[in-house]
Amino acid sequence: MRYLGIDFGIKRVGLAISDPEGRMAFPLTTIVRTTRNEFYARLMQIIQEKKIEAIVVGLPLGLNGQETLTTRQVHNFIASLKRRTDLPIHPVNEALTSYEAENYLKRQGIKGKKRKKYLDELSAVLILETFLTQK
Repeated sequence: MRYLGIDFGIKRVGLAISDPEGRMAFPLTTIVRTTRNEFYARLMQIIQEKKIEAIVVGLPLGLNGQETLTTRQVHNFIASLKRRTDLPIHPVNEALTSYEAENYLKRQGIKGKKRKKYLDELSAVLILETFLTQK
């Protein structure tokens, strides 16, 4: 089963994709959000082109598991996505994935704009890997 991992953000949305067997996760792209319609059109195009069978969305909970403003924004995103596709959508706790991704990129010596470019995709990979190891 091919999965799409999503690290949702207000400005940028990082995407990762699994191999066809759903065992490994790879960075795919980052969508820079402009308008709502353009964003969803691009996302749905990717889902169709890549023959995605299920979607995994990072759910940003606070360190003690509480919901935050960002959590509510992701719930709204999931609701909007459900209106556009019948694919199964799996929310996954993404606590500290952006932090882990940032530290990884720093250790690799990736700086500035390059780090920003890869951060959302790498976060999506970590979200998708979390799901794949738990399924």
